This record gives sequence, C-alpha cells and structure tokens, in this order.
Amino acid sequence: MSERVAADLVVERLQQWGVPRVFGYSGDGINALMGALRRAGEPEFVQARHEEAAAFMAVAHAKYTGGVGVAVSTQGPGAVHLLPGLYDAKLDGVPVVALMGQQQRSVLGSQYQQEIDLLPLVKDVAAQFAQEATTAEQLPMLLDRAFRTALATRSPTVVILPHDVQQEPAPEPQQEHGIVVSAPARPRGRLLPHDDDLRAAADVLNAGRRVAIVVGQGARSARTEVVDVAERLGAGVVTSLLGKPYVDEELPFAAGVLGHLGTAASGAVLGGCDTLLVVGSNDPWTEYYPAPGQARAVQIDVDGRHLGDRYPIEVPLLGDAAETLRALLPLLDERPDSSWRSEVKAAVRSWRDLAEKRARTPADPVNPELAIAELSSRLPKNAQVAVDVGSVTYWYARQLRLPDGVPAHLSSRLACMGCSVPYGLAAKLAHPDRPVVALSGDGAMQMLGNAELVTVAHRWRQWADPRFVVCVLHNRDLAEVTWEQREMEGDPRFDESQSLPDFPYAGYGELLGLTGIRVTAPDEVGPAWDRALAADRPVVLEVLVDPDVPLLPPFPAGRAKLDSFRAGLAQEGSAGEKARRLLDTYAGQEESGFPG
Repeated sequence: MSERVAADLVVERLQQWGVPRVFGYSGDGINALMGALRRAGEPEFVQARHEEAAAFMAVAHAKYTGGVGVAVSTQGPGAVHLLPGLYDAKLDGVPVVALMGQQQRSVLGSQYQQEIDLLPLVKDVAAQFAQEATTAEQLPMLLDRAFRTALATRSPTVVILPHDVQQEPAPEPQQEHGIVVSAPARPRGRLLPHDDDLRAAADVLNAGRRVAIVVGQGARSARTEVVDVAERLGAGVVTSLLGKPYVDEELPFAAGVLGHLGTAASGAVLGGCDTLLVVGSNDPWTEYYPAPGQARAVQIDVDGRHLGDRYPIEVPLLGDAAETLRALLPLLDERPDSSWRSEVKAAVRSWRDLAEKRARTPADPVNPELAIAELSSRLPKNAQVAVDVGSVTYWYARQLRLPDGVPAHLSSRLACMGCSVPYGLAAKLAHPDRPVVALSGDGAMQMLGNAELVTVAHRWRQWADPRFVVCVLHNRDLAEVTWEQREMEGDPRFDESQSLPDFPYAGYGELLGLTGIRVTAPDEVGPAWDRALAADRPVVLEVLVDPDVPLLPPFPAGRAKLDSFRAGLAQEGSAGEKARRLLDTYAGQEESGFPG
C-alpha cells in the first residue's frame, strides 16, 4: 500500500506523543493499524497471549515509567478482554489509552459478526473520555484529547477505530468549519495550596504531639520531602499498599503497610496518634485509620476529589506532594519531645522481630513468609518487582523490605489476579538492563501467568540483563479466599471452590527453555533465590508452601477476627487441625509482641 491512510495518522500521533511501545493482540478489526505499525517501525508492537494481559502490560508500563500506557485490540471479544486492565488503570489512577477496533460503519446496527456497541461498554471505565471516530479528520484530535485526558485525570481513555475509518485516505491538516486542529502538547506545571491553607495545616501539625504520616502512591516524587517532614515532626510513617515503594523501609520510624494485609507496627502508630498527615493516599481500609475524633487531620492530594474521602480532614491541601511538603516544612516546629518517636521506633523493632519469627515458624513443607523474607536481603538494588493478588500480596506487604528506590507494583484497588507476569514483562521491556522479580500464587499463574511465560520465553534473548524470576508460591489452594471465608463468614473451607489442580511450574519453565527450580524444604529457599538471581536466563522458582499459614489481620483489629476464624476452622474437623494450631501460634506471637 503506497497511499497514506488514516491508520498511518494514528501511528504518527503515537510517535508524536512519545509512545515507545503498544501492547495488544491483532485481529481483522485493526488490520489497517497493524499495517501502519509495520510500515512505521515504531512504536514497537508487543504481542501478548491475551488482550487482558496486554492491558495489564499497558497499565504496568505507565506505573514503571511514569508515561502513558497504550493497549490495542480488535473489535468484539478483543475489546471486551481489555476491560480488567482498563479498570485496573481506573482504580489505581494510571494514564492508559486504549485503541479498540470496530466493524466498518456501514454494518453497525445490523448484528454483524463481532459487533458490540463499544461506547456503552466503556462508559464507566473510560468515564473521562471515550469516543468513536467517524472520519479520518477526527483522528489526530481524538488521540490528542485521549492522551491529554489520561494524563490530566490519571485514568484510562478509549478511542474506537472503525475498520473503514482506518482505511480512509489520510487528510492533510486543514482549517475549515467542522474541522478541529489540535496538537500533541503535554503541559507541565506546579500545583500549590494557598498560603493561608499551608499555615492552617502547619498549625494543626504543630499542635500535635503524636503525629502519623500516611504515604500513598501520590508521594512517588516526594521521598525526600516525606522524610524531612517526618523528622521535623518526630512522626511515624505508614504507607498504603501502593505507597510501599516510596518510603525507605530501612528507616527506624517506617512502620510498614496499613490495612488488613499490613503490619502490626502500622496499627500501633495509627492507633496511638493524635494527628494525621495523609500524603497522596486514598487507601480504602478506613477501619485501620485512627478512630474518627481521635486525630486532627491534614491531607495533601493533587486531585481535589480525594480530599476528605477517607477520614474527617480538618485542612485539605490541593497540591503536588513534593511541592506542598517543601512549602510546608519551614512552617513546622521541631519536636523537642521524642517520646512518641521512641514509641514508634519500638513498635517498628517489635514488628520486625515478629516478622522474622513468623517467617521461621515451621510449616508443611515451607512457610510462604520465609519464601518472601529470604528475598529481602538478596533483592538487587536495581531490581523491579511485580506482585500478584492473593496471599502472596500479604507476604509482600509484610516480609519484603524493598531497597530504597526499587519500584514494585501490583493491581491494588481492583485486586485482579494474574497481573504479576504481565506487569513484570512491561517493566522488563521498559528497562531491559534491570532484573525483574515477579511474585505470584499458583491460582494467578493458572489464570494468566502460565500463558505469559510463553511471552517471556519468546523475548528474553533480546534483554541486556536476562534475569526474570517468577516465584510461584505453590499451595494448591486459593488461600486468600479460603481464609476470607473463615474470617468474614465463619464458614469452613469449600474444597470444590478452593482446591487447585496440581501443576509442575518449574517443569513447565524448563519445557519453555527457561530454568526451573523447585523448592520443597525450608533450608532450600535461600540457596534457590541465590541460584535464580544468578541465572543466565529467566527462572520459574516454584516453592511448595503451606496453605494453612494464617492470613491474620494485624492486631488489635485482628484480635476481633479470631472467633470467626476459629468458627470456620471448627467446622472443618480434623482437616482444619493444622490451620488451627498455626492460627493459635500466630495469634500468640502477636499478643506477646503487641499486647496493647
């Protein structure tokens, strides 16, 4: 094809927006777009094994790079398959642009092959911007608006491309009635609160004597500023799950992740504070915040919609986290009284001792906490980490201490299983010279991860650093849901819904030409990590772990859950005996470490 067509305009606009790669799966609805990508040579097209994985890769690209992720699908089922990843982007606040193919305009409304009315389909997930192109002249403007909106609102946007529109001759820019000419302009700016609001916030924080700071992903560029303010106020620092990578967890006042899967130290800090500073977090676990009325609160967020969303905020500050904290710091008083900071540090030490004790608690055959704890001291300082959804998320939150600056991402608010290997692939493609570690359970691997190992096997020889370690915690159980049944319903484990087929993950890795390592005993865990992180190719590290290790929420909230756990386990009879013993052991360990 020698004539430039509208699909070429789409590719040119992607180039002008600086898109290095798009993730997707081909189909006849986007054949013209695929042809344009082939002719242009860039951006790179990354073929996933499934559109859902491609959408997760687009989300992860945005998370690991700070850019806009782009996912591409054909019409009908291909477009439907993008939805989990697009909802992942929406709920975690990530800029993603989805390009969806569509049947040609002349057949729409005829119940044609693979015809789905896509605008209503994406109305919720792409609430900020979704549009179907009806002419070639629209395309640059629609793409510009999609990218600008995705960046401005940190959300997914959708452009629907009918097949015949992609094939239209590419028009030259023109100025006439009914034609809108736009530009791929990406503005930058500073967003700061008013001085009066900063002074009001400083008054609240200066009046407090037991200050806690909750850090979310909105503080990604404010690492130094968070520490400076924490030191000035003598504060303890707690993170949301998404905020975990943005605080140096070696700091003696870093109390770890809050919430149901968080640390006992975070519970102690939030339970004991009289003042709360929330920085770039919209964490939904409100029952783990200070009780309403316990703490005066200040919140910083770049999105005014989130101010006051989760807690009674006295002073809301609309602004960029780093800029706002820098402006706030000179207004804050030094804390002469260090008794609160001493309490915080003691809670952090107690939690670290408890986490170590938990990891060393015997289990059959391997304690899953040990599998993640042994990675902490071995994780390369230039690594990138991808985490799946399930019980592995708990062990990541509690046991993996990230080196300062190491990015780690997961599907947090959507909590969609199967994200870790696609996330890891996007991280690796963005930075092929850095090792990747993906942490997954066996349920997530069977859902999506095993298929994307094919993509790893297909691509790894192109990477400057071939290390890509997929650690699979193999317990033949959907363990998080099993424990949730016991905790929330007081119900026993339902074997038909919870048991998973056995699968040889390490052997499957070997079949794909990767290295497979199978761990069946506690003393094999550390050496297995050493071998995996020194390998000359990707590794599937399969660790046989105990499904009966309890997912006990941190005390004091966890104390209230014990009766429900025990009621569910009592109905399991002798089958639940080991889980009961481990639950009692874990509860006793936490009671002794955090008796308050």
